[in-house]
Amino acid sequence: MQLSERAKQLIPKARIVSFATWKNHYPSEVIAIFQKADDEGRYLTDEDIERIKTLSSDTLVSLERAKLLREKATEIVSEARKKVLERFPNITQPGGDLYPPERAEACWRDFWHFLRCISYGIAGQSTAYTSQEGLENMQLLYQELRVPLEAMVLGLENLKCFSLKQFQGEESENIAPYFDHLIEKMKQFQ
Repeated sequence: MQLSERAKQLIPKARIVSFATWKNHYPSEVIAIFQKADDEGRYLTDEDIERIKTLSSDTLVSLERAKLLREKATEIVSEARKKVLERFPNITQPGGDLYPPERAEACWRDFWHFLRCISYGIAGQSTAYTSQEGLENMQLLYQELRVPLEAMVLGLENLKCFSLKQFQGEESENIAPYFDHLIEKMKQFQ
């Protein structure tokens, strides 16, 4: 799949995570751990989590929640993908919005990255984990690539649904706002 020059320019600008508002809550060393993980496009590692725990002991529970989501990410994304395909059965077929297969794979990869970004918010106990500028660039990128926004929002809603099933009672209530934050931001793209 050939990308336009505009899309190539927007991709590095479409980074939706920002830790700018965390400076009053965490030492710079903790923020640097989160930033490095985001820069590398990965979930927090066990080593990252242990280091953050030693630097900020009030994050113990939230870090364990983020770790569980990391461990279940493949399963959660797979379930969300199934729901999108059930709702839009022709989306990956010739003429569908996620055809050819590279487009569909990019969509599923975005689900994985959305869950990763949400896990940072959960780990850091802050729903203010997004960058307005990054989201605006992502919106422009999605417009340029003609990404099916209804399917993406449905995917995010199902990431939430299947993630919450990993927790019980109050725990799932506590993490719901982190998903709602990104879902609401994505709905504004439509």
